[in-house]
Amino acid sequence: MNYQIISDGSCDLAPETAAAHNIKIVPFYVAFEEEPYQKEIEEIAVRDFYQKMVDHPHSFPKSSLPNVTDYLAAFRPYVEQNIPIICLCITAKFSGSYAAACNAKELLLGDYENAKITVIDTTVNTVLQGILVLEAAKMQKAGMSYEETIHSIEEIRSSGRIFFTIGSMDYLVHGGRVGKLVGVVGKSLGIRPLITLKEGEIFPSGIALSRNKSKDKVIEMVKKHFVKHALNPDAYTVVVGYGYDYEEAAAFRDRLLASLQEYSHIKTLELYQIGATIGVHTGPYPLGVGILKKVC
Repeated sequence: MNYQIISDGSCDLAPETAAAHNIKIVPFYVAFEEEPYQKEIEEIAVRDFYQKMVDHPHSFPKSSLPNVTDYLAAFRPYVEQNIPIICLCITAKFSGSYAAACNAKELLLGDYENAKITVIDTTVNTVLQGILVLEAAKMQKAGMSYEETIHSIEEIRSSGRIFFTIGSMDYLVHGGRVGKLVGVVGKSLGIRPLITLKEGEIFPSGIALSRNKSKDKVIEMVKKHFVKHALNPDAYTVVVGYGYDYEEAAAFRDRLLASLQEYSHIKTLELYQIGATIGVHTGPYPLGVGILKKVC
């Protein structure tokens, strides 16, 4: 079907993956301290971003959303060709990207009143948003109509969950995601928080006293979610998201897969690198699992 799928850069899809599925990405911007903002991937590679965090652990980067001008530049070529657009944005509870895309849509409708532009708050982010964007591309390839794809996206987005841990609480404290007192206590005790993202927000899901124990608990959280809600894992896409440490993520993936195979028929798991947009809040060592119900 002839419509264009667009996503903001929070989806964390590799450029080659986005290109293979004809997905247009509107990048976020990141910067370190007084340095100028750079477009993620286009001007600073994700690996280079994490390397800089590792090399300068006391330097806290920041991110900035795609602005209205960025979305106008992304939308206009398709509008001028009368190609309908589906734009998928990071949860509006984390960023103003969705609002910027909506503003760009309204400006274009002033000049092109018959343009078809649907902007969707995915209520998710990072690798989970990437799964949703790829699922939309699969729907398109399967021949689903513009309206059918929009309806299906809106139906499955609430099934999405991310269960994850991080290497240090410093970045969450600096970004205001947890209180400073909690962060100081957590750092002094070596506590690793366990976090769940659902319905557009993050929720504390426990603590662990070491990195290895936090990874064990993430695997337990995944199993508990499927079992507690009587969900069939085979009906879900399951992926592992990581930051800087690929080797750790690959070993974690193998352990997660072994656990899943005790109660599902899942045979492989993909690894996705968490991008700079979320990395500014998690630090260089986020590690977790994203799940989303399949349509195709």
